[in-house]
Amino acid sequence: MLSVVLPKGSLEQTILTLFQDADLAVRRDSDREYRGTIDDPRIGAVRFLRPQEIPVYVAKGYFDLGVTGLDWVRETDSDVVDVANLGRTVKLVLAVADSSPATSARELKPGSRISTEYPYVTRRFFESLGIPVEVFLSYGATEAKVPDIADAVVELTETGSTLRQNAMKIIDVVLTSSTRLIMNKESHADSEKRAEAEDIRTLLEGALAARSRVLVKLNVSEANLQSVVSILPAMKAPTVSQLFGTGYYAVETVVEKSCINRLIPSLKRLGAEDILELPIVKIVE
Repeated sequence: MLSVVLPKGSLEQTILTLFQDADLAVRRDSDREYRGTIDDPRIGAVRFLRPQEIPVYVAKGYFDLGVTGLDWVRETDSDVVDVANLGRTVKLVLAVADSSPATSARELKPGSRISTEYPYVTRRFFESLGIPVEVFLSYGATEAKVPDIADAVVELTETGSTLRQNAMKIIDVVLTSSTRLIMNKESHADSEKRAEAEDIRTLLEGALAARSRVLVKLNVSEANLQSVVSILPAMKAPTVSQLFGTGYYAVETVVEKSCINRLIPSLKRLGAEDILELPIVKIVE
């Protein structure tokens, strides 16, 4: 049985939704509760902590499994097993004032002041470039420190919009991060716990894979079957079966949701009838 720690804060609702989609719904008395339960024999205790702390506690063996960002795994230099990528890609970037002539990290002057919530990763980054800098730990409002208190910031961003709103420009990417399912190394070495963790990974990845795809079902006459099937994308190949006592066939396939608004009109023009678009809960390949 696995002990699990989930992130409190900005990642919280995203992860709770993913676990629910994976049929691993977390139950707790309120959203302020730091303990929860999952009705699954493979999972025991469930706790909620800040994502910054999770890699350390998983590495120390206080929990078997945890969900956190790769950025915090790297920042805490935690020795854990990376079990799965759960999406939500973000970037840890180096940014300077719009007025700065620098266009890359290599163009920053030695001794530049860097403000960041990621001092360990930042120092490692500049050490790899051979540029001595002063790194200051930021407790928030990092962008506000340029240019008076700092010459540059290392900040996590998805779109860069907050930096642009604060008259800053991105000149380098320090780290590309995403939400990860991590595991304690000793727990991973335990065959029973490793098998349970693999089951959890399969369910979570299946729920993630289903989010971007839909199931399409349709009927089509034998005369139009080939032309309809020829434009249908599929994971392997469309499923085709003849309807009893007719010259019609039932066709079904899984397609990317992003193309469905163009696919359905095309199918109809080629003679497809009774077209259904259905949501998918999980896809396990």
